[in-house]
Amino acid sequence: MSIITVETTPIEGQKPGTSGLRKKTHVFMGPHYLENFVEAIWAAIGGAEGKTFVLGGDGRYFNDRAAQVILRMAAASGARKVIVGQNALLSTPAASNLIRQRKTDGGIILSASHNPGGPDEDFGVKFNTPNGGPAPEDVTNRIFEATRRLTAYRILETQDADLSRVGFSKLGAMEVEVVDPVDAYRVLMERLFDFPAIRALFAGGFRVHFDAMHAVTGPYAKAILERALGAPPGSVVNARPLPDFGGGHPDPNPVWAGELMERMMGEGAPDFGAASDGDGDRNMIVGRGIYVTPSDSLAVLAANAHLAPGYAGGLKGVARSMPTSRAVDRVAEALGIPCYETPTGWKFFGNLLDAGRATLCGEESAGTGSDHVREKDGLWAVLLWLNILAVRKQSVAEVMAEHWRAHGRNYYTRHDYEAVDAAVAQGLMDDLAARLPGLAGTEVEGLRIAAADDFAYADPVDGSRTEHQGIRIELEGGGRIVYRLSGTGTVGATLRVYLEAVETDPARLALDPAAALAGVIRAADALAGIAARTGRAGPDVTT
Repeated sequence: MSIITVETTPIEGQKPGTSGLRKKTHVFMGPHYLENFVEAIWAAIGGAEGKTFVLGGDGRYFNDRAAQVILRMAAASGARKVIVGQNALLSTPAASNLIRQRKTDGGIILSASHNPGGPDEDFGVKFNTPNGGPAPEDVTNRIFEATRRLTAYRILETQDADLSRVGFSKLGAMEVEVVDPVDAYRVLMERLFDFPAIRALFAGGFRVHFDAMHAVTGPYAKAILERALGAPPGSVVNARPLPDFGGGHPDPNPVWAGELMERMMGEGAPDFGAASDGDGDRNMIVGRGIYVTPSDSLAVLAANAHLAPGYAGGLKGVARSMPTSRAVDRVAEALGIPCYETPTGWKFFGNLLDAGRATLCGEESAGTGSDHVREKDGLWAVLLWLNILAVRKQSVAEVMAEHWRAHGRNYYTRHDYEAVDAAVAQGLMDDLAARLPGLAGTEVEGLRIAAADDFAYADPVDGSRTEHQGIRIELEGGGRIVYRLSGTGTVGATLRVYLEAVETDPARLALDPAAALAGVIRAADALAGIAARTGRAGPDVTT
């Protein structure tokens, strides 16, 4: 067992985004690629010597091998201890909880979230800071700068650490603690939610169908929903994490969770359906015969959070990403609490949560969470929904209908144009941005534009400013169109178009969303020339 120094050279393109560094798996498996990026993390945080880290991932292909490399590099760099999930598994929210609970110096999460897994698919590495949240931009910038200066990295030559058994071991001078990935997380959920009320709900015949999508939340959902809360065996399906997610796409939306949608919309459907993604930080909520958009889900959770013990004292504030519908804004106004609009990326919620300005946060991309951790949390959202249903003794459809009567309905959808030629996508955005000053007061497809801008965010806590976060087109009557290029894909560019229309007429709260948004959809295409520029007849994915 010895520490060796390996000479290397900088590798182009190792700039982490809002969710770390994501590339094709074979890229991460290439010579020095993973090692260079990990060494850059150590450099960006002042070294690993004497520090304690959390390590785990979603179980996708290369997760186990990458974990062993990182452990050997941490040992070679003088880390005091690494707390790692059994078999190198940890959901992202569970990792955030461990970082915070154990007061570590941060953690490395191995995941590409909702992206497909496998030797020909995607892999990712993300560093979370000691508050449990994703590294802010100043840290990711330091990581990137370090990748451009690397000449060598250190690694321990030794056998693999045994990650199959819970307990303690040594890797060189470094302690490795293997923990059950579920235990600490389950205890946290028991503190936040009324488990006896949810148990009584299941005991009364309430049926749930949770699709873990062969991803990391399978063991968590089995342990909590079935064993701790008494949901019937088999309520959690696709519960075994697989390196390729069973050949599926671990993104909880109506397209990729099609089997769940079919079950929930069919005859004899369960009372409640849900799904989570690859690393467990996203959620999808479905009632019998009704799909709940992530934006509506955030609004309902904000309006009803006080029904759960962990939030009985009320909310300090709420926050949403800019593309997320403004449904939660209406709830915040009714509650008399602040509502913050941030750029996309969970790291932007961190300052608000740490400063005590917000309690609940959410994104339209199926991420919701609270100040219990510093990541979005899929299973947490499912449990809060179950707590609400147990107390209100209503169906999901009844809760939604009552919510819309009280606050109005924000009809909402997102159109994704995937793997668009990057130059074409950027050209579309640049041309639209150039026209922004003259758009207010004009009409498109019969809809009048009230305002138009390129969203910029001034952080109310530290005063930092983040610009060029998406183009907002506000329509008279409360509707919106938002255009944004996403950074979560690994091929080409993904153009995302977010479409929103507001309805307060009680007679128009149960329209088909596609019909309610038809005019806004036409306006979005006409304004940006999406079909003409991309050659696409329509979006690849609609959620």
